[in-house]
Amino acid sequence: MSFRTDPIFTKPVAGAVVQAVTANAARDGSGTIATLSTGTADGIRIDNVRIKATVTTTAGMIKFFYSPDSGTTNRLIGEVVVPAITVGAGVAAFEFDWVPPGGYIDLVGTTDMLRVATTVAEIHNLYARQASYAT
Repeated sequence: MSFRTDPIFTKPVAGAVVQAVTANAARDGSGTIATLSTGTADGIRIDNVRIKATVTTTAGMIKFFYSPDSGTTNRLIGEVVVPAITVGAGVAAFEFDWVPPGGYIDLVGTTDMLRVATTVAEIHNLYARQASYAT
């Protein structure tokens, strides 16, 4: 076994964006699930996901799934409660920063995915703060 002599750093932060729009109450990985980020051969590290609703929200949930096989299998890894908020001139829409379990998630292969679903058919923009391990 050889040891690396150089520290491992990620490249500068980039981002992935998706809109979760279609209602999906399932927690078992079935139904409509949007893909937020897909891994690469070099690997991707995601430290946080910014959730921002663009409309008035009703009580619901944003669910995060990990898939190791291009979306065939989806495993629930996190949930964020979305409260009911009526947006207006002085009231901002729902927003939240979700941190993956353990502080980050690595998508280490080309079939690894971080996926999202919303329980209510309302528009949520999700932005993954991610970086590549490529040298």
